[in-house]
Amino acid sequence: MRLLLDTHIALWAVTDSPRLPEAARSVILAPQNEVWISAASIWEISIKYALGRGGMPISGTEAVHWFTVSGYRDLSITATHAAAVGALPAIHRDPFDRILIAQAQTEPLRLVTHDEVIAQYSDVVMVV
Repeated sequence: MRLLLDTHIALWAVTDSPRLPEAARSVILAPQNEVWISAASIWEISIKYALGRGGMPISGTEAVHWFTVSGYRDLSITATHAAAVGALPAIHRDPFDRILIAQAQTEPLRLVTHDEVIAQYSDVVMVV
């Protein structure tokens, strides 16, 4: 399975946070699964870390390092991804989450999140 981790799930995984649900840990560590991180998550981490908001435990630079060490794959944001955001219903207002949803639908990938509101978008979302 090809997994796209939302920002918090990704951070909890690489910092070994007790907040990471066991279901998420299991799918992330399953050897048959590919784990992807969006450039949007790095952007979100960088902004919130610099502003001292959002509970970001590491900087964007540190996140890139730990995601790479963990074997996660990079997912760039393409024009197709950006355009797909326009077709999403206005269920969720967070622009970072919206681009992750669009990327998951477009690629396709399973978006792993803890946010149940995001699950209303599509069956590509896996709430853990």
